[in-house]
Parts: sequence; structure tokens; C-alpha cells
Amino acid sequence: MLKISLLAGLAKLAFFAALLFTCYSAVIPPQHAVQFVPWDKAEHFIAFYGLTGLAAAAFPKRNLIVIAVLLSGFGAFIEFVQGLAVVHRDRDFWDWVADTFAIIAALAPMLLVWWRDLVISGVATPGVATPAAATSRVETPGTGAPRQKNIDT
Repeated sequence: MLKISLLAGLAKLAFFAALLFTCYSAVIPPQHAVQFVPWDKAEHFIAFYGLTGLAAAAFPKRNLIVIAVLLSGFGAFIEFVQGLAVVHRDRDFWDWVADTFAIIAALAPMLLVWWRDLVISGVATPGVATPAAATSRVETPGTGAPRQKNIDT
């Protein structure tokens, strides 16, 4: 069985390799870039969906919102660089929108699993108010945000 530290190291290696590949693909002439699908927006979606999954695996204790903001910022940075005259590429706002939608699409299932775990564990019950006197603060995995937990007395 593989150790968690080895898997975490492999996830980080895969994430940074994909990040470098994405950055390189964004600045080389378009005719030299690897084209996986014929539509540019789909390529952006695929790249950032993969980057988001790899980032979540590489940094499991990092807040998912932070991962989303940093990756979206990276997508905006790519578009800024592509708009520079020296790169000879076109800046396109809609490429960044595709990047951001991919990030949201990749994180949505993770957040739904997290929400289900909260509900199943009794930490959160939809439609039920939590009395302030019978609550304690617990750390929500993957978000770093404190949540209220019911305490049965």
C-alpha cells in the first residue's frame, strides 16, 4: 500500500507539471500548441478542470475557495500574457470565463460530498435551526471555515 506522503508528493508533482504545461501551451504560437479538441473554450475548460482536480489532490488541507481563486487568477494572468505583443496571441475574456466555469464544475462535486457529510454527521441539518446554547465550533475539512455542530445533551 502506498504511503499518503508518497501519494501527496505524486499529486503535487502532477499538479505542477500540468501547471507548467498549461503555462507553456498558453504562450507558444497557437499552431505549435497541442490541440485536444477543435474548440478553444473546450480546451480551456478541460485544462482548468484537470488543474483544479490536481490542485485539490495536491493540497488537500488548502481551502477550496482559495484554490478556486488562485486558479481563476492564473487563468486571468494567462489571458493578460496572451495579450502582450511579444507573445503574438489574442487576449480573450471568454477564455477566462471558460477557465472559471471549469474550476466551479470541478469543485462542485467535492463541495456536495462535503455538504452530505455534514448533514449525515448531524453537524448541519437542512431546515433545522441550531440553538446557540447547544453548539460548538468545528473546522470544516477543505474549507478552513468554522461550522456549528449540534451537541446532544
